[in-house]
Formats: sequence, structure tokens, C-alpha cells
Amino acid sequence: MKYLKSDIRQKQQILTDEGYQVSLVRTLVSDGTSANALYRLTSWLVKYKLSPLALITLWLNRVINGCVIGAGARFDKGFVIMHPVGVVINSKVVGGNNIVVESGVVIGDEKGKAPVLGSNIFIGAGAKIIGGITIGDNVKIGANAVVVKNLPSNVTAVGIPAKVIQKGVNKC
Repeated sequence: MKYLKSDIRQKQQILTDEGYQVSLVRTLVSDGTSANALYRLTSWLVKYKLSPLALITLWLNRVINGCVIGAGARFDKGFVIMHPVGVVINSKVVGGNNIVVESGVVIGDEKGKAPVLGSNIFIGAGAKIIGGITIGDNVKIGANAVVVKNLPSNVTAVGIPAKVIQKGVNKC
């Protein structure tokens, strides 16, 4: 639960950068914030060995938000789900700071190995990140991209399969 405050502040900053005058209340009721809160609550419940309650919060996230984030998934501060419908994140996924996820994103394992994500990453709507790969820091992944190989830091990747189209990307 210690990261929930930073998640909400990060989302408020993103909405403000998009040209909206955003209050804390508007951020709290915006699409995706409840998915973030339920994910953080689930993680907290698992950490303190309250797994039966964690199953309830996992179910609530699926029913209320149309979002499945495995109980073991770990993201540092600033994790933001902009639009939760169709988001599926495997329980083995590990992510750094300031990761933004749009709708329909799948981050999944293959043969028991899941992606490791760096910090300052934007993942566009419908993108898929699959397998035991590493995504570097400061990476933008375009809408509907399918990432099945490692991506270095400071790049933009798009396509099926994803290919780097821009290098030298600053912080996302």
C-alpha cells in the first residue's frame, strides 16, 4: 500500500500534462484508479499472508474493472493503469518506477518466464509483452505492438513483432 499515493500522484501528473485541470478528487474517480488501488491492496494482503482476502480483491478487480493483475506481480511507485479493461498482467511480472499501461495490454509469461520491466515505460493500448524478456528504462511501446525480444533503454518500439523505430528517447 506504500506505493498507492505515488501511483495516484503520477496519474494526476499524466492527466495534467494532457491539458486537464485535475483535482485529486477527479484523479481518484478517473478510469483505472480503482484498478490500481485493488492491485496495491491485493499485493499488501499477499505480503501479510492474507491470501483468502487477496482472492476477493483479485475477483473484484476482474468484475469491477475488467482487469486481471496476478497477486505476485510487483511494480514500484508510479504504476498507472489509464484504462483497465482488458489489462492482463501475469503474477511473475516485475516492473520498476513510473510504468503507464493503457487498455487491452497483456504482459504475460511463456514457459514459466515473465517479462522484467525497467522504469519510465509507456505501454500503448493493446500491446503484448510476452516471455522472459527485459524491457529497459525510458521505453515507449506503441499500440498493438507485440514484444517478444528484449528492448534496450531509451527507445520507441512498434509493430508485430515489435521493432525499434526511434532511439534516444528521454524519460517517458
